[in-house]
Parts: sequence; structure tokens; C-alpha cells
Amino acid sequence: MAIKTFTTGEVLTAADTNTYLANSGLVYIKQQTIGTGVSSVSVSSAFSSTFDNYKIIISGGVGSGLSSLSLTVGTAITAYSSGVVYVTYGASSALGASDNNAAAYSFAGYATTTFIGVNLDVLNPFNSAATVFGPTLWAAGTVAGVSSGIHNVAASHTSFTFAPSSGTLTGGTIYVYGYRKQ
Repeated sequence: MAIKTFTTGEVLTAADTNTYLANSGLVYIKQQTIGTGVSSVSVSSAFSSTFDNYKIIISGGVGSGLSSLSLTVGTAITAYSSGVVYVTYGASSALGASDNNAAAYSFAGYATTTFIGVNLDVLNPFNSAATVFGPTLWAAGTVAGVSSGIHNVAASHTSFTFAPSSGTLTGGTIYVYGYRKQ
């Protein structure tokens, strides 16, 4: 949709307002609360043909310890490859890690005993194409990093699951937004 430029003295109608509010960039899809002491949390009906690309944010909540968070789409548990560059606060150089043909996108976020940190983009999860993750920005008590990855299978998914590498998650809310196509 083309952007309309309003001029001084022009009437802004309810129809114009509704059209431009409905055509905003990020569109709220759903939210889901994380339970108490869970080893994983699945979000169903998150992806559809309405959007090609998504943003997932976790706000609030805690982990039972310091743990990276993995992400799977649908029921797929193979063909994930990813990498992360991170720094330990105060260190003079960055570190990195990666995986290839893993069971999950291993670097989707981080959980600590004071918060859960996830802010990531997911590209093409519903389309019959490879699903791309990232960049994912995360920080924890002693480290911060950025990661990206791919589920390298042309498949369509409607759901996703987060799981900590160790321990459990309690509380917090997972928000899912779609990037408007037009």
C-alpha cells in the first residue's frame, strides 16, 4: 500500500486511520505464558500464510540456572545449523561456537536466574522453504552475543518450541508478531 501524505487542513477520516493502523509494520499474532518449572514450552498456531516473516520476543520469566535456549520449528528435530559470536564481559576478545545438522537452533536466546532473553526474527517458517533464524541478540549475567542459523529443509511449520540446554523455565510471556507483507 502506498503511503499517503496528509496536508494541513485535510480531514483525517476514520477509514484513513483504520487503514493505516491496520497496515503497520509489526502485527501482533499471539502470546503464551510460560509455565512453572517447565523443560520446554511449545507455541501452536504461530505461523500461517498471512505472513512470511516473524518476530518472537520473550519478556519476563527466569531460568533455574544459566542456560542457552534452543528453538525447533514444528516437529523437525534434524538439519539445524547455527553459529554464535559472544563475549564474556571484560574479556579482550570474542569467542564463537557453531553446530551443523543439529537437533535444534541452539542459540535462540538465554535464560538466567533473573530473566529470560529472547529477541529474534524467524524467516519463512510457514513457506515450503528453509527457515532462517536471526539475528538473535542476547545477553546474560556474564556474556552477550549474536547468533543466526537455519533449518535447512524445505518444509511448512505452524508451531515452535523453546527448551533450555539445562534446567527449567518459569514464568514470562512469549510474544509472536508478523511482519506485514505490504
